[in-house]
Amino acid sequence: MTKVKKIAVLTSGGDAPGMNAAIRAVVRTAHYFGIEVAGIRFGYKGLMEGDLLPLGMRSVSGIIQRGGTMLHTARSSEFATPEGIEKAAEVARENGIEGLVVIGGDGSFRGAMALSEKGLPTIGVPGTIDNDIVCTDYSIGFDTACNIAVEAIDRLRDTSESHNRCSVVEVMGHRAGYLALEIGVASGALAVLVPERSCDLMEEIYVKIRTHQKTQNIVVVSEGCRTPSAEVARLIEENTGMSTRLTVLGHIQRGGAPSSLDRVNATRLGYRAVDLLRKGIGNRVVGIQSDKLVDYDIQEALDMQKSIEEELYTISRIVSM
Repeated sequence: MTKVKKIAVLTSGGDAPGMNAAIRAVVRTAHYFGIEVAGIRFGYKGLMEGDLLPLGMRSVSGIIQRGGTMLHTARSSEFATPEGIEKAAEVARENGIEGLVVIGGDGSFRGAMALSEKGLPTIGVPGTIDNDIVCTDYSIGFDTACNIAVEAIDRLRDTSESHNRCSVVEVMGHRAGYLALEIGVASGALAVLVPERSCDLMEEIYVKIRTHQKTQNIVVVSEGCRTPSAEVARLIEENTGMSTRLTVLGHIQRGGAPSSLDRVNATRLGYRAVDLLRKGIGNRVVGIQSDKLVDYDIQEALDMQKSIEEELYTISRIVSM
């Protein structure tokens, strides 16, 4: 096995709680095996610009509990071009980087695959609160985002009950409703509206509100739902007569200290990424399936299809009576 002397790590796309835990695992695992680590600031943009800093064992002390990413993140239109990819690969070569760990989502993994094709072994680590990475059961940040949203909804429930009103809560998820579905079930929502389904639950929502006459009702709407959350709130009030308020949680779901599950998963994934690189293996995405570490070819991982969990979706409708 050829000795890998230096690797780098970056975070790309949207930040997610637990990214710092993954960075920490990458750095400390690499140093355990005698591998030098460079941190790349501001994602692929920073790689093209050579914005690198050395990361030692102490560089990542006290970050496992912090949200966000110590390396910062950014999106880069330049990197999406062939010239940008070649520039990034050249900077990596000039700095002696023999392997790269990319923590992010699907778009970040496409960039990782492009760099692998340029001869830079690259490993993708799933980090997105949307949990829309198909090859892993949980992506870094998902559990924390769920917990944050559920806590917020628990607080909203108190005021909704006091005023005998309905609360429509918009959560993140442009193209994926996995976050909304988990939040809806965990918070005991009256209904959950997700992008994967047409907004065909409105009449069902009206009936439930009219029939059960509860003093508080929670409706969770993914931001990518075909019917916008503001329209959902308007329709509920118009068709039931119940005072309805909209709350958009927005980026608050991305912040804060990561949960213990996100810290543990991030640590496991960061370790596996380095273990693959030190063995000379690249162009892979790591993941966790049935609590076991797995890895896939990046293209294979990107080609996988993921749909909303039908059983959980059915359960959410049945138990929300």
